[in-house]
Amino acid sequence: MTGSNEFKLNQPPEDGISSVKFSPNTSQFLLVSSWDTSVRLYDVPANSMRLKYQHTGAVLDCAFYDPTHAWSGGLDRQLKMHDLNTDQENLVGTHDAPIRCVEYCPEVNVMVTGSWDQTVKLWDPRTPCNAGTFSQPEKVYTLSVSGDRLIVGTAGRRVLVWDLRNMGYVQQRRESSLKYQTRCIRAFPNKQGYVLSSIEGRVAVEYLDPSLEVQKKKYAFKCHRLKENNIEHIYPVNAISFHNVHNTFATGGSDGFVNIWDPFNKKRLCQFHRYPTSIASLAFSNDGTTLAIASSYMYEMDDIEHPEDGIYIRQVTDAETKPKST
Repeated sequence: MTGSNEFKLNQPPEDGISSVKFSPNTSQFLLVSSWDTSVRLYDVPANSMRLKYQHTGAVLDCAFYDPTHAWSGGLDRQLKMHDLNTDQENLVGTHDAPIRCVEYCPEVNVMVTGSWDQTVKLWDPRTPCNAGTFSQPEKVYTLSVSGDRLIVGTAGRRVLVWDLRNMGYVQQRRESSLKYQTRCIRAFPNKQGYVLSSIEGRVAVEYLDPSLEVQKKKYAFKCHRLKENNIEHIYPVNAISFHNVHNTFATGGSDGFVNIWDPFNKKRLCQFHRYPTSIASLAFSNDGTTLAIASSYMYEMDDIEHPEDGIYIRQVTDAETKPKST
């Protein structure tokens, strides 16, 4: 099932996988958060789990602040910072409802959390301490950092663009161009825009510049749909990850497929084999050589018998990830 360019990590989480994130400076280390209440650090080339720490509830997201510090949050509403060298942890703060998103913004040196309590909070990682709480119109489902800007996707199909250097007002208020609930937003590495996916097998490519000229370039497309016995099954697109070098992106859906897209030529570059169950999270390494793929049932059909959760590590090539010159 897995070829020579792909392997499965040993000691995977014992329940659903919520997030996979590579270390900022190396493809050696991968952080994984799970519904089994753990955050795990893997040494990828050695295929071994280096460290594991716990929350008191399911962990919904995790992020590296720097190569030696992990941040995480989830259903226990607690934001934790964990020193991966000393195995010491620090309870940094809390939200009033589960923490759904944890991201780091290197350009402003802040950690950002988004919660179902309808707020985004900024945290100074040096102290560490809270550096502001900002109301959002609805529950936060997803967020992404783009340079010094923050793109927040909430319930009600709303998208807000904030300036992390001046959070006094919302820079842009948008509505998703997709008709159904937003599942994931990720910003282009070139900082020009973002990609947004919905629960209804669709992805939108959006641009931040509000000028008409630039807005003309936006588009959306259908994906992660399968015809079986002449019936089209439409799946949520749960995960997006950008290739930092080429500005192409991978999507993962509840159909168990991973696709890589060229947004400039509006083409699919490749599709990998079908994974055992839903793709819950994806992460390219910083250098774009490696893709971590979380195959993890997301209870789309309620509590039925399902394949075990697994993390696949795939070496990717330029042929799979580089835009084709037209």
